[in-house]
Amino acid sequence: MAVHTRQVLRQRVTAGPVLMAPGAANALTARIIEESGFECVYVTGAGIANTYLGRPDIGLVTLSELTAHVAAIRDAVALPLIVDADTGFGNPIGVYRTVRELGRAGADAIQLEDQVSPKKCGHFEGKQVVPLAEMVQKVHAAVDARDDDDLLIIARTDARAVHGFEDAVQRGNAYAEAGADVVFVEAPQTVDELKRLPTLVPAPQVVNLVEGGKTPLLPLSELGDFRIALYANAALQAAAKGMLRALGTLRATGSLTEVADDLVGWDERQRLVRKPHYDELERRYA
Repeated sequence: MAVHTRQVLRQRVTAGPVLMAPGAANALTARIIEESGFECVYVTGAGIANTYLGRPDIGLVTLSELTAHVAAIRDAVALPLIVDADTGFGNPIGVYRTVRELGRAGADAIQLEDQVSPKKCGHFEGKQVVPLAEMVQKVHAAVDARDDDDLLIIARTDARAVHGFEDAVQRGNAYAEAGADVVFVEAPQTVDELKRLPTLVPAPQVVNLVEGGKTPLLPLSELGDFRIALYANAALQAAAKGMLRALGTLRATGSLTEVADDLVGWDERQRLVRKPHYDELERRYA
């Protein structure tokens, strides 16, 4: 499956238009993204940290934990997977191993960032970035590690918050020259910066739209010069709000009656997890 989905994703990113990539932290969310008609899934590191560990996005997820999540999501959906690999789990040699592991698990694109490890969410304060030359070597290692040229390498810079917009642009261009297929300048802070980026870095680019973050939340219709638009934790935020409402009401009233319309029904829940398929397997092998 991965070879086909890699070709699909590369062609889509090359040709445009901008691709919406909602984030999933688990296989069920990925399946709902697929059911909703989206064309790809973003495997969100922040989402895995929040849901699997109950912790903030501060570099706590390990490579083995991420790889297991990617493999489970790959098995659940037929869509291309863009995988957030944080800082690559080490130096360039660590990045080499990361790309190999995630590629085998089913990644179609692997995103690496230039923060100092342990990293922080791109919209947190107090970030630091590694020297430009160090990240260039990580990009070289990532490109060398892939065993399929259709596996996309996405190089992200967090330099906007550390050294300013011009340095972020310089880094984006350097990463593209080092072989990154897609560039991701994280957290531009104004509409002007956001709209200038595609002209200043002549490579396919990612825009990250984070509710409550530093980047203006422009509609997709105004982001046509980008190639990928991330909505990394929209599903997670919606699910958390729904859980707070349902459980708060249950605790207060002792009943689910008031929130019944907010709950996925029994049949729909079983359909989403493909229970009819497993019922058929039971009949076949009985």
